[in-house]
Amino acid sequence: MDGKMEPGSKPKGAASVHSTPSLNNGLPNEQVLVPTLLKGSIDPVYEGKAQVLNSAIQEIGMGRYQWQLFVVVGGFGWASDNLWPIVTSLILPAIKSEFSPSKPPLLSLSQNIGLLVGAIFWGFGCDLFGRRWAFNLTIGITSVFGLIAAGSPNFAAIGCFAALWSVGVGGNLPVDSAIFLEFLPGSHQYLLTMLSVFWAFAQLLANLIAWPLLGYHTCQETATTCTRSENFGWRWFMIAMGLLAMIMFCCRFFFFTLYESPKYLMGRGKDEEAVRVVHEVARINGKATNLTLADLEVFNEAGQQGIDASAALKRKLEQVNFSHLRALFASPKLAWSTSLIILIWAFIGLGFPLYNAFLPYIQATRGAEFGDGSTYITFRNSTIIAVLGIPGALVGGALVEIPRFGRKGALALSTALTGVFLYCSTTAVTSNALLGWNCAYNFMSNIMYAVLYAYTPEIFATKDRGTGNASTATANRVFGIMAPIIAIYANLETSAPVYVSGALFIAAGLLTVLLPFEPRGKASL
Repeated sequence: MDGKMEPGSKPKGAASVHSTPSLNNGLPNEQVLVPTLLKGSIDPVYEGKAQVLNSAIQEIGMGRYQWQLFVVVGGFGWASDNLWPIVTSLILPAIKSEFSPSKPPLLSLSQNIGLLVGAIFWGFGCDLFGRRWAFNLTIGITSVFGLIAAGSPNFAAIGCFAALWSVGVGGNLPVDSAIFLEFLPGSHQYLLTMLSVFWAFAQLLANLIAWPLLGYHTCQETATTCTRSENFGWRWFMIAMGLLAMIMFCCRFFFFTLYESPKYLMGRGKDEEAVRVVHEVARINGKATNLTLADLEVFNEAGQQGIDASAALKRKLEQVNFSHLRALFASPKLAWSTSLIILIWAFIGLGFPLYNAFLPYIQATRGAEFGDGSTYITFRNSTIIAVLGIPGALVGGALVEIPRFGRKGALALSTALTGVFLYCSTTAVTSNALLGWNCAYNFMSNIMYAVLYAYTPEIFATKDRGTGNASTATANRVFGIMAPIIAIYANLETSAPVYVSGALFIAAGLLTVLLPFEPRGKASL
């Protein structure tokens, strides 16, 4: 670590003690995002210190530490968020054949309940006990219960284990997006969108691993009897997925050192630790920074002691009240923004699993009607659809940087087109036509998710980001729980669920136009 900092020291080039620090190095002060978004809703001490830390991170630039974080956040956290719900949908036909449950969608319901619990606990919790524990434990929990699930003796057991592994999965995005954004220089925040390449790759990976295991070691749906030995493919698949998650956990825990977010530490009143973390990141990147403890402590002076004392008292009490949640609605404009983004997540939370819950049936029945519903064709088509998600995520990363289009334009267009392509899929009269529409849907939906996962954490301040992410994720999971309930009581032999899903995506796209903030070109506090 670079030399010790004395509170009274101030090297040349440090921020002025009587002015709001500007974000130099290509990020001018007028481009700071949160002072515009949250003006009047966060105390001036926090805002001033956050701008100093933003300037220091921008000065260090994108380097070795951030690229390592890009891999362990995207390659592991983002991938797991998509991988495990897909695992559940892939093993469901084999589970039905072996255990003959009266209500098979209960497996998806138990998974979604676990995802909801995970989103609430890890998302809200990381604003209280920090990001590091949540970052390391989420994938570990997933791997343990994923491996145990392979030995499930009945449908109730696999349902319980699905809920338990999903508690870990549910915390990945709320926590990981906060961690990555808080170490990114403002000039590289578009990389938050690019993380969705891993999200799309996880879908492809799951299908490729499932193809030989589930495709050729699973009882056929037409079989009158199905023994455990004849249907062992799904258990091998669970072991493979559990081992993959365990490898991810070991890489995070043993081979990568995650430092607590400087802005999180500053928000907890630990200025000295925040400065040390910034210097450590600079050292790893082979850079130097002028940041000193005095640059942060100066905001506690100049007549702001009362404000800072009040803020400190609030921080002491935040574990027993809803200060983080109230901060998301602190002004009319911010309340409007928070409400809209929660509603958008909720609509997508119902539309996406509702469509996915009926997709295997649609593919199988349409394929059977067209005379090509074989195992090979089914998995081949699923793999082709998954491949199209990868370029979708890359396109999303490019769209968000287009002037006067940005995050809002990319999100509104991709979300609405996702719904349009779902409607179009109901018009397919050949298997290839259905495959084509599903490919278009997956391409657009991956653009949508890439932008949504980036936009959401950008519009929340660091001290409330975990709570904001948890709020949107909770809405998403609550509405996701409705999908399997609908599947239990709805008529599976109609296209009605697809129409409902399409309408929800189009409505979410229209709501996006009403969002008041555009983060493109601005640094988050």
